[in-house]
Amino acid sequence: MTKAARSPTGLVTNHSIGWALLLGTGITLAGCETNSPAATDSSPPATAAELSREGSRNGRQIFRFDTYGDDQFWTDTLGLNKIVEQSVDPITALSVGLKVDASVLPEGILKRVDLTSPATTVALLKLNSVVGIQATVDEQNHITKLGITCALCHSTVDNSVAPGIGRRLDGWPNGDLNVGAIVALSPAVTPAQKAVFLSWGPGKYDPRFNIDGLNTRWSSHPAYGLANVKNETYTAEGPLSYWNAYVAVTQMHGHGNFIDPRLGISIIQQPDLVTSKLPALREYQHGLPVPAVAAGSVNAAMAERGRAIFNRSCASCHVGGNGTDNNSGILHAPSETGMDPAYAERTTSNAYRTTPLRGLVHHSPYFHDGSAATLADVVAHYNRVRNLGLNRGSAAATGGVSEDVVKRDGQGGARDGQDGRALVETDLTAPSDLVRPVRLVLTGTTQDSLGAAAPPSARR
Repeated sequence: MTKAARSPTGLVTNHSIGWALLLGTGITLAGCETNSPAATDSSPPATAAELSREGSRNGRQIFRFDTYGDDQFWTDTLGLNKIVEQSVDPITALSVGLKVDASVLPEGILKRVDLTSPATTVALLKLNSVVGIQATVDEQNHITKLGITCALCHSTVDNSVAPGIGRRLDGWPNGDLNVGAIVALSPAVTPAQKAVFLSWGPGKYDPRFNIDGLNTRWSSHPAYGLANVKNETYTAEGPLSYWNAYVAVTQMHGHGNFIDPRLGISIIQQPDLVTSKLPALREYQHGLPVPAVAAGSVNAAMAERGRAIFNRSCASCHVGGNGTDNNSGILHAPSETGMDPAYAERTTSNAYRTTPLRGLVHHSPYFHDGSAATLADVVAHYNRVRNLGLNRGSAAATGGVSEDVVKRDGQGGARDGQDGRALVETDLTAPSDLVRPVRLVLTGTTQDSLGAAAPPSARR
């Protein structure tokens, strides 16, 4: 194999956060649930719909709980099991963005445990309550194995119990997760690597640093709303399963195979604990619902004006129900959209894909590098780079851009004095291309058939 990971770039030890909660209870939890037993010979053959549901259930188990054998790296190479056991209390874990699944916590446990004790973190791990972290704890409460799952970066919680503690929200990017700070705890990390890791910050990560040694971090992105998207990732190097395999093998350091001659990567490991799981994982991700916008939070009249602006200025790239022209094979040079070219230049495409617009109001910041803090900043960026001619209104007086910036009607005339969130109130709904008023900038594509929206308490 070539190009082995030089340093961990996408991992976690944070899960200690909620673990503290369970320590004093003496409760133990077995590992992840196993899949249902196979049907007996007398069972009727499964229908296509049943097979799809079964694949999605299996995919959820993989997404939430499967480490692909990466615990060997996080435990034996990085030694994070010892760091967590000895030094990471729940308060510290929560501070670096780790999340706790409240559904497995005994009622009232948070009031009865010491959240400043690493022992509580060990107890939480025993309960399997730390989102995206799997640990084996022996009878003496020592962590003998620790690994990470897809959910570490691509799930969060709705904060219904406390900040960082609540019901799981699979597919939502964990914008609070400070992966770099977590990895930097390892004694195996060199000072130079540590400096890079600590430069990332919450919600940021470089998925190629351990491949090419460069550092151009990107912003965590959602794993929902992908069913009608041909290529995942900002640079569209391959479909969803391609990226799942890349991350599982080269970033999580799972025990599996990943080969891409374009990148000079050929990793072959036996047994392969990754490849056979990719179809079920994709099935689950394709079914993750796109969160909607809270009812009553939209100015409907403004959204109607925003529709006209969007159709005139944005829809040529954010096309159709999927919200991206990349489904037709189109990529955009960084100069075309005013993006920093540094990350694209490290990839096989050297360009950026039009990002699908799905649930945008729920996952700021925006652009591949998180350089736009708000949706209004996105509009201001394209107004400047693409010469959209939108009136910036009061922003000139404040020196900033707010959500009351865009002041232009459907015929192109400025309407000074009117609330100007037109584009920030626009939403294209899949699959019909009909615009409806929701508080999403450019287009927060929703897929109504996929399920209910997440509760407003999940919004950051």
